[in-house]
Amino acid sequence: MTYRETLAYIYGLGRFGMRPGLTKIKTLLNSLGNPQDKMAVVHVAGTNGKGSTAAFLSAILAAGGYQAGLYTSPHLINFTERLKINGVEITEAELVPLASRVIAAAPPETTFFELVTAMAYLHFADKGVALAVMEVGMGGRFDATNAADGILSVITPVALDHCEHLGCTLPAIALEKAGIIKAGRPAVIAQQAANVLAVLQEAAGRSGSHLYRDGADFTSRWNADGLVYQGLHCSLSGLKPGIGGHYQATNAGLALCAAELLSQAGFPLQVQALGCGIEGACWPGRMEMLPGNPRVLLDGAHNPAGSNALAEALVDIPRQRLLLVAGIMGDKDLEGILAPLLSLADLLYAVAPALPRALSSATLAAFCQVRGIPAVDAGSVAEGLALAQQAAGTDDLILVCGSLFTVGEARALLLARNFEPFRG
Repeated sequence: MTYRETLAYIYGLGRFGMRPGLTKIKTLLNSLGNPQDKMAVVHVAGTNGKGSTAAFLSAILAAGGYQAGLYTSPHLINFTERLKINGVEITEAELVPLASRVIAAAPPETTFFELVTAMAYLHFADKGVALAVMEVGMGGRFDATNAADGILSVITPVALDHCEHLGCTLPAIALEKAGIIKAGRPAVIAQQAANVLAVLQEAAGRSGSHLYRDGADFTSRWNADGLVYQGLHCSLSGLKPGIGGHYQATNAGLALCAAELLSQAGFPLQVQALGCGIEGACWPGRMEMLPGNPRVLLDGAHNPAGSNALAEALVDIPRQRLLLVAGIMGDKDLEGILAPLLSLADLLYAVAPALPRALSSATLAAFCQVRGIPAVDAGSVAEGLALAQQAAGTDDLILVCGSLFTVGEARALLLARNFEPFRG
């Protein structure tokens, strides 16, 4: 098969949807020789910040001289973004034979995410990866990444999202996230709501896992010189994280604590590697500023907690006017996502990314207009971005937001790259 034919086949597996349980993925991995057992695995779960945290940690490991795999989802522009080693994406030429091996071994009705997760583990094993940082796709307990017996778990802030699959309360969602905590293995957790913390503590107690808590066992905060980290055994100051946003203090702190624990688990890291990794990390589409006239800020916040963090981060960005290019999925909390941002916007261009479940741009524009926000039904992401660029002055800021799908499509346009819109 060609690269395009391979992607068409993989994308077609989306028709099998999502099914709870790890039986299929474990069967598939067993057929491939259990590649997940040939490396140490760190799982990163949570509602917001898990991608940034995983990117920080993999950058620290690479700076420390390790072959570090990073598996994330969804991709922003190209499928190959999902599988990286030391920051380098798998090539199209590598992906085709890799996918063919996994497809040949896959049992009937293997899902999209199961297949791609197996590809990640096999690719990392083939390349001699020492440590694989695996971003959990959704939940944790039954996520395909959880087929590996990880040596460390990280849980970023837990909030309401994917309620149709994970439950409609924070404790229910927290219970699913807690499924990545392994017996006798440490877990690093962000500051959480009291009812979430109680669930995580109970799960850790049952499994004999020690919890390392942000704000209790380690801290990360900003001062005039940059990010300050007070850790388990080391302190760092004056850090300038490579991933933008004031809220990245939490994600960087989680990654630094995880790195300290890995140092105790047989993967020693020098303090210099910790700082270099934080400052060299890259995570496109999250508080990513594309310079130019006008400036364009990309942020894929797609739930209320993410939008609140984005609104707080905007305080630090000087501007004359804020022009929003917003596109949201139809199954998301429209009010919750837009509420923190609408009061900051001078003008909004409503768009619909090129996916069937996107909310129509007309519906989004009407929603904003009823709330007294000047809004234009721009239709496509391309048209919304073009209109915003035409209207923006030199000191204005264009913010593309509302969904990673919207951000990915806009980023491809701005960088003149081919866009592969399917997500899984």
